[in-house]
Amino acid sequence: MAASGLSAEVDVGQVVLPGDVLLLPAAPNADGERLRLGPSSAPRGRLLCGPGLRRCAAGLLVTKCGLLRHRPPAGAGTGGGAYWVDSQQKRYVPVKGDPIIGIVTAKAGDIFKVDVGGSEQASLSYLAFEGATKRNRPNVQVGDLVYGQFIVANKDMEPEMVCIDSSGRANGMGIIGHEGLLFKVSLGLIRKLLAPNCEIIQELGQLYPFEIVLGMNGRIWVKAKTVQQTLIVANILEACEHMTSEQRKQALAKLSES
Repeated sequence: MAASGLSAEVDVGQVVLPGDVLLLPAAPNADGERLRLGPSSAPRGRLLCGPGLRRCAAGLLVTKCGLLRHRPPAGAGTGGGAYWVDSQQKRYVPVKGDPIIGIVTAKAGDIFKVDVGGSEQASLSYLAFEGATKRNRPNVQVGDLVYGQFIVANKDMEPEMVCIDSSGRANGMGIIGHEGLLFKVSLGLIRKLLAPNCEIIQELGQLYPFEIVLGMNGRIWVKAKTVQQTLIVANILEACEHMTSEQRKQALAKLSES
């Protein structure tokens, strides 16, 4: 089956299928040819190729079925930005830089094995915590929840995660407290909750004060003032995926009255 040529800009928000080739915006040159992903494309701005897409000579090759998404570049630059395919897959595939919630399952020497919900466990060094040294080791036990990000994630190597950023700071990452509730949702809902100015999180915050940690691997940890409030927040978050905005507001209004 021959791959079809689609305009990346025009098809944002539309369904794309594996084998489709997305053509990038036309470059401002005399012959009007499509911009190729080569050295000559650098002046157009940096292009990030996200999950579900792969670079090819003609543009971007679609590898998963789903909705095409695009995030424009920061600043006033033209072209570039990030393209990805938003699909409803159930199994999480590790991606470098993704924030995730893991469960420590074993300790092998100086390395912790962490269940991240993928096809294999990730490794976590004891030095991958803020302020950790050979003498000052973090107190990590089997069964602990850790919030971190991937620094190695590809099909040929074991995933490796850390609990520090590029500056060596925790920046909110590390061991999650033993209290609270951990539950799993779809990857599509996680992406919706992680969107800037997410209405769901803002509306829940007006109902109850709570702490929340979101992992791109479909795991959510929440902790409210009481166990009952924690369960209510968790149930609303799980149900949000199949509720309209109006239905969600009605449910929250009933809870605030009770």
